[in-house]
Amino acid sequence: MSKNAVVPYAIVAVVGILLVIVMSVVGLNQQEAIQNQEQNGGEKQEQSGESGGGETASTDAAKIYENTCASCHGADLSGAVGPALNKVGSKYDKAEIKEIIKTGFPDAQPPMPGGLVQGAEADALAQWLSEKK
Repeated sequence: MSKNAVVPYAIVAVVGILLVIVMSVVGLNQQEAIQNQEQNGGEKQEQSGESGGGETASTDAAKIYENTCASCHGADLSGAVGPALNKVGSKYDKAEIKEIIKTGFPDAQPPMPGGLVQGAEADALAQWLSEKK
């Protein structure tokens, strides 16, 4: 009976070891993909003439909007909880939009918090939104 009691433990051990190996290989592939993406993203930023100034933040305004603003203003800028932004550039210029991004819009219903996007990302987002006319 002692042989039979050991077999299930041996099977679990072998399966566990195989899972660790598979997960390690998958992790290495993902790590390589992330490194390639970071290298390609860095090259695109350098080619566009943008200086990082030590910042590694993305300046892809559409992605910034998607990650930070779309939940309130709609994925297509058509508005949701917050107002539509699809023609915000005809109402505000880049500097005004950047100020709203920086300080928020407390009088709006619901109020928009400030400081969700900062630095180069705020500049890129303000430029992108100011072109929506």
